[in-house]
Amino acid sequence: MQKLKVLVVATSVMMRKQISNLISEDSTIEVIGAARNASEAVSMVQELRPDVVTIDIEVPELNSLVALSSIMSQRPTPILILSSGTKDGITATITGLQNGAVDFISKPIQSYGPDLSKIKDELIFKIKQAAQIPLRTLILNNITVSKVVTGQQDEENSKTGCMEELDQIVTIGCGVGGPKALEIVISSLPANFPYPLLIVQHMPAKYTEVLAERLNRFSSVRVVEAKDDQLVLGGTAYIAPGNCHMTVVQQGQECRIKLHKKAPVNGQRPSIDVLFDSISGLKSLKQHLILMTGVGNDGARGMLSAKQVGAQSTIVESQETSIVNEMPEAALAFGCVDYEVSSHLLATKIMEVTGELRR
Repeated sequence: MQKLKVLVVATSVMMRKQISNLISEDSTIEVIGAARNASEAVSMVQELRPDVVTIDIEVPELNSLVALSSIMSQRPTPILILSSGTKDGITATITGLQNGAVDFISKPIQSYGPDLSKIKDELIFKIKQAAQIPLRTLILNNITVSKVVTGQQDEENSKTGCMEELDQIVTIGCGVGGPKALEIVISSLPANFPYPLLIVQHMPAKYTEVLAERLNRFSSVRVVEAKDDQLVLGGTAYIAPGNCHMTVVQQGQECRIKLHKKAPVNGQRPSIDVLFDSISGLKSLKQHLILMTGVGNDGARGMLSAKQVGAQSTIVESQETSIVNEMPEAALAFGCVDYEVSSHLLATKIMEVTGELRR
């Protein structure tokens, strides 16, 4: 059997050596090279044609982000980021994910020596997973999309949230590949989109805050990391904090977010099923449930339950743009999906099912 070919990119000699040694412990993977900077990484990708590239994000140099962007524009290849977990490292990681990297691994606080071996199993698993991503999917996920055009753009209300009484709610769940997919969808919605979006992205604590900040910067709708007891407003996207389940409860005419840290569901906290289950209890609202790229089956059961009790629409991201298609496939297997749509058309589909698309 042909081995998977991996290129390791890191500015530190010790990091290049340690990461290479960890990967090489799996007999099905071969480290074919190690690059120390952006220019080396780009030229080695062209020459060696690896199946997967691992990039250690080093800040403040940002050379790694230059390498990532150049690789994705010149020879698209699945890229895994090794993240430091510092504020700057997290910001660089989210930037890298939105610039084309498929996934990331958070390094232990002590990145050298025995502690680094703790990520070996996760690293090898994610390398094998990344190697299966079709080239077409990588390319499609790096195409810039245009914003959805509607009849009237209300610029004054942009970024403030809408206080009008809610009658519809949109929920989105995603995992691996989600940061880029969310950017494609959320940044394509117009400023006058009047409904709230509740989002679960499988991601550790601290990363979701930075993800919300970056999405808010590039989107016309307001994007925030959700807070406990927060009032749900239209025109706002709420991202569940890492390590917290997010639910929505109705109190009179208002909806509020409730966060908790009960046991993980489907191995996840936040869990998409937990959010979907709470949404399906909001009988006075038209509910729209969306499952995007991700590993496992989180969200599929919740989507089925919501559909059985009258959800207005259920949508999954299509295989052609899903970095990992397991979560959409799980929902499709239940037979509870109304629409299967590529990430680039999801904003338009959201506008259509909520009745906001100009006809």
